[in-house]
Amino acid sequence: MNDDLGLFTDPETRHDERVARGRSDAAARRAKRRRKRTILWVVVALVLTGGGVGAYYGYRTLSGIGSYDDFAGAGEADVVVEVKDGDLVTTIATTLKEQGVVASSRAFTEAGAGDSRVTAIQPGFYLMKTKMSGEAAVARMVDPAAKVVPLEVKGGYVLHDITAPDGKVTKGILSLLSDASCVELGGAKQCVTPAQLRDAADNADPAALGLPDWALPDVLAAPKPNRLEGLIVPGLYHLKPGADAVELLKSVLATSFTRLQGYGIPSGTGKTGFRPYEVLVIASLIEKEGLTKDFGKISRVIYSRLAKPQKLELDSTVNYKLDRPIITTSDEDREASGPYNTYQVQGPPPTPIGSPGREAITAAITPEDGPWMYFVKCEKDGTSCFTNTYDEHLVVSDDARERGVF
Repeated sequence: MNDDLGLFTDPETRHDERVARGRSDAAARRAKRRRKRTILWVVVALVLTGGGVGAYYGYRTLSGIGSYDDFAGAGEADVVVEVKDGDLVTTIATTLKEQGVVASSRAFTEAGAGDSRVTAIQPGFYLMKTKMSGEAAVARMVDPAAKVVPLEVKGGYVLHDITAPDGKVTKGILSLLSDASCVELGGAKQCVTPAQLRDAADNADPAALGLPDWALPDVLAAPKPNRLEGLIVPGLYHLKPGADAVELLKSVLATSFTRLQGYGIPSGTGKTGFRPYEVLVIASLIEKEGLTKDFGKISRVIYSRLAKPQKLELDSTVNYKLDRPIITTSDEDREASGPYNTYQVQGPPPTPIGSPGREAITAAITPEDGPWMYFVKCEKDGTSCFTNTYDEHLVVSDDARERGVF
């Protein structure tokens, strides 16, 4: 007979059953709490042994939360995905999900769990496709061909192309930026042309380019073709495909100004007695005039001449306007007028003459102590010799010339 209401059950028996059920419920609650504590300690262990990515992934796996939807196949339409500096694997997975590349973040993290290359994905822009399977997305992200090739600027690079006496053309920063901007999206190749970049560099509103206050007055006063010279320092620059000329320059300049802050411009220039922009100009002269090992002494010569005052008389400034990648000048060259001819004009030129690197900027901020007033390349490897008087300088120069150094 069914006795669901307990009408025919002994009262003591009913009491025992209630106690048993209570104990069973309590045991279930304790088991649930133990399970939660176990998950927590596993997460802590993962943090200690595998970092935040492992902890996050472990928590999702153990707790069973999060969708595991997945597309099938290699994808459909082209899409550009940015990986930022410091992004974790889970951050990348979330970005892919938000841009429609994968159906769920977990589809990517699960597919890449056993691939060490996934944790080594570098910052930059990647050409992906919408609706990729997690496995296909992982394979694409770790394929070097998927990453947009960044712009690389080296010390001494200038904005414009330079033609050597033998006719060889060395591309300037604007041409290199144009090359790096090219990408194929939707079956069509897109590039920002050098002419578009030159127009933006010469004519765009400085505010639209994001120029900082310490550089703005000098940029506004500079000759248009030279006003951005030296502001793009050496390093790699990740370019967003599809951006126009102004957007590209603004992005590159923003990265460069962040680097300059790290190098001490403008914060570390106060003790030099020169404005931050002038220190940048001096750094560009140092970069062009010698080897890294000689930067500190070259900086001292420049500051000593400026203090005297004495003309800088640097061939590099003359050749900058002549577009000649050589170290010497003729009498005619040195006698020509112009703001970049430091044989004729007192003080530094109106703008940098190239892109100065960290070492040149450091030397410009903290020149080496010494009495030198002259220097000349005296060895074929580019090493310079430093002297205190002009007569000593002539002796060293004649010796270097006789040995075929220049």
